[in-house]
Amino acid sequence: MSKNLTSRSEDYSKWYNELVVKADLAENSAVRGCMVIKPYGYAIWEKMQAELDRMFKETGHQNAYFPLFVPKSLFEAEEKNAEGFAKECAVVTHYRLQNDPDNPGKLRVDPEAKLEEELVVRPTSEAIIWNTYKGWIQSYRDLPLLINQWANVVRWEMRTRLFLRTAEFLWQEGHTAHETRDEAMAEAELMNNVYAEFAENFMAIPVIKGLKTESERFAGAEETFCIEALMQDGKALQAGTSHFLGQNFAKAFDVKFTNKEGKQDYVWATSWGVSTRLMGALIMTHSDDKGLVLPPNLAPNQVVIVPIYKSEEQLDEISELVKTLMSDLRSKGVSVKFDNRTTYRPGAKFAQHELQGVPLRIAIGPKDLENGTVELARRDIFTKEVVNMDVIVEKVVGLMTDIQNDLYQKALNFRNSHITEVDNFDEFKDVLETKTGFISAHWDGTPETEDKIKELTKATIRCIPMKNKQENGKCVLTGNPSKQRVLFAKAY
Repeated sequence: MSKNLTSRSEDYSKWYNELVVKADLAENSAVRGCMVIKPYGYAIWEKMQAELDRMFKETGHQNAYFPLFVPKSLFEAEEKNAEGFAKECAVVTHYRLQNDPDNPGKLRVDPEAKLEEELVVRPTSEAIIWNTYKGWIQSYRDLPLLINQWANVVRWEMRTRLFLRTAEFLWQEGHTAHETRDEAMAEAELMNNVYAEFAENFMAIPVIKGLKTESERFAGAEETFCIEALMQDGKALQAGTSHFLGQNFAKAFDVKFTNKEGKQDYVWATSWGVSTRLMGALIMTHSDDKGLVLPPNLAPNQVVIVPIYKSEEQLDEISELVKTLMSDLRSKGVSVKFDNRTTYRPGAKFAQHELQGVPLRIAIGPKDLENGTVELARRDIFTKEVVNMDVIVEKVVGLMTDIQNDLYQKALNFRNSHITEVDNFDEFKDVLETKTGFISAHWDGTPETEDKIKELTKATIRCIPMKNKQENGKCVLTGNPSKQRVLFAKAY
């Protein structure tokens, strides 16, 4: 497994693409724009899934599953949502193939097998879910309805990049129904907070919680909450969104309930989701020119043990010791792998595990057996130390916390040092070109100004921060009055 990567400073995009492939996370498939997530990459996604699923269930949500196909008439029912996703939709028009009489051995679409109604391959599931909810909700006693689904969706992207933007991707999407506006709004904010907690405590990624501007909102939403992260190249990445949908979908699909006063009312709705794009965020936030760097809370293998030996007898002795060590580590909740492959030399194993971001490596050789020691190496800062066997378990457990915290702090320091306040457009452009990162600037609140700044600089308003302080100022472009700063950045 080659570990020579293009350096981040030389070509960040090429470094990222090489790392995803060489670390065995994913690869391009035979289907244009779609990826194969390989076992190691999927193992990281499974850990993300497991933690998020636990957090969803702790906040009262249940999992369900809805169809991949959405009848076109249902998809069209909520006009803004349909318009927002129309250009990215894949559509099924026929249901059968047949032998092609003009090309023996080839197949063609059977012209007689045209569907009565075309089916949209879901780019998101609001339409099919809200059509279903109509039969599930009659009374206030049926509310709140708190449903999540883990699924794949298809958005026909023309320019793709592994994990960050693919035609098909994996995600979860929550869809909830509530009695009141306030309940639904509280739910949307709650789930955005869940995403922020997950990003910071498990991914070791500091995020800024905020609201999207009207033009950046989810199609069909009245308000979109978001978490925004900053990558090492100074570009922002939207890591999660949570939407207050008002009564738009309830009205589109006629989802009413009898309230406590015995009157009919439309329910209030939310939807929220994160996707395999989080894998891209994880890679780009922490990794280096040697390869992947994984926070222990999401590493498939938190520790790898590599034996150093010259004879089968030495390997047997080390293996016996490792059995006990692995058992002791696992009893403390540490995931550990014993790399006893005989087809690779220790150096090649070290290189692979370094490339794949295993947080800690333990090497045990004949001298370690004699001395009752091991060599312990940290992946994140490349330190090595000799540790006595009788304290190794305690040491490893402590380092799991230290590495997790250190990665978060490093990312936080980088993010905080790349938030720059500017008061005029020359400063704005200069920061984008030389320093990058988030730009805190006044905006006059109009979509016209927002669009003009994007046209001139390719920077967008990433969010209006939740903890925004109110201050009078002048719009960075127009000079018109403004009451608060917003965060701009170039973004993925």
